[in-house]
Amino acid sequence: MREAHPTDEWQMKSNVKDGVCYAQPKTLEQRVAIAQDFTKRYKFPLPFGIDDMGNAADAAYSAWPERLYVIDESGHIAYRGGMGPFNYNPKELREWLAARYGAVNHDTAAAPASAAQASAPAPASTSSTSAK
Repeated sequence: MREAHPTDEWQMKSNVKDGVCYAQPKTLEQRVAIAQDFTKRYKFPLPFGIDDMGNAADAAYSAWPERLYVIDESGHIAYRGGMGPFNYNPKELREWLAARYGAVNHDTAAAPASAAQASAPAPASTSSTSAK
């Protein structure tokens, strides 16, 4: 999905403060580079879907401005959170994950190194949107 607050459109002071400043990507390669920076910077341990330049996953999942989804192993939506900012509820998702998969261990040091890299773009039906 498009960058929410790119330097060349709607730059936010919080992005500058956090050192997260990108221009709106014009190519898939630029979008992948931003996702790879995110996964390295925040040690994101899960596979990371990257929307195509037509923003098909964003359109399909209505993820703007914020929304949490869990896509199961067969590519189906297993959890669909409420639209943010007022119905964006990470606590509800954590509880859902714990009930379905067991308690979450936040020890990121044990995460496999290969999981820290952004994956190739997935088809729109199974992509997740990038984090902001």
